Amino acid sequence: MGVGISMSGLAAAVTNAGGIGVISGLHLSLSDPKWGTDIRSANIEALREEIRKARKLAPGGIIGVNILSAITEYSTMVRTAVEEGIDLIISGAGLPLNLPEFVKGTRTKALPIVSSARAASIICKSWDRKHEYAPDAIIVEGPKAGGHLGFKLEQLAHMDMYKLENIVPQVLEAIKPYEQKYGKQIPVIAAGGVFDGKDIAKFLKIGASGVQMATRFVATYECDASPAFKQAYVDAKKEDVTIISSPVGMPGRAIKNEFLIDVEKHERTPDFCKYNCLSPCNPKKAPYCIAQALLNAQKGNMADGFAFCGENVYRIDKIVHVSELMDELTTEAEDNME
Repeated sequence: MGVGISMSGLAAAVTNAGGIGVISGLHLSLSDPKWGTDIRSANIEALREEIRKARKLAPGGIIGVNILSAITEYSTMVRTAVEEGIDLIISGAGLPLNLPEFVKGTRTKALPIVSSARAASIICKSWDRKHEYAPDAIIVEGPKAGGHLGFKLEQLAHMDMYKLENIVPQVLEAIKPYEQKYGKQIPVIAAGGVFDGKDIAKFLKIGASGVQMATRFVATYECDASPAFKQAYVDAKKEDVTIISSPVGMPGRAIKNEFLIDVEKHERTPDFCKYNCLSPCNPKKAPYCIAQALLNAQKGNMADGFAFCGENVYRIDKIVHVSELMDELTTEAEDNME
């Protein structure tokens, strides 16, 4: 949902419709030239502005921000979100082992993203030992998710072995000792390939406390992406959904287009590293600048960029309002809970 796909506009709309709106904290300044060329300070100020705009648009609602643990300015971005009184911080793309040091003693909740019970155990054990803190909730992301994935390529080739409906119960079991120690429930949120109300009901029935959804909300009028980006979702066919090797060393799921075909042919190369944004990225070996490609797509220049997406993007056939989508999802979930 970054760069610039889920900002204050979409987050506020989701919150006003009864959900928890999430701002992507990745390169918020790039979509607006007013922030200038000092990327580090610009991202901080842009994050402040987006949080404040979301609060103004959705007063009284719950707003979160997703900050990748792999970004170079991670600690500063997290501190800024906490200073702005953000309700929760979601953090993945690696193990956010130091997140509690920023949120402990504040009103901000800490939600790590994991893709396995083992990762959940590692985080809980580390947070407990170093910070005497347990996650306020855990997002369990399965292999059908969009964007960068917490699975190896060989695992994605055998997705039936890593079904989200199998991982969720394993995580629920893994966190029980920490729920007992801290005397609280640690809600587990299912994510990755959740498409409709039937999916929501399925995960609630096996013990999840909620779901996180992204792909469906790109195809909404309130989404902060360009119309061309949204149309790429509407036009996508099943065979267009592909797994790419990201410059940051992780597999990712995206909609195949001419840009990605050129990358496969080694016909795209970055002129230089503009942003130094992700610590795992090696600009000397990267086939292209992923930050620039995602920014281009966000602005509608699909010839020089691409769209990350979830496995089920091909099932989207129109753009709707967030309120319509939320009504559809909740009604269908309620109907399937019986």
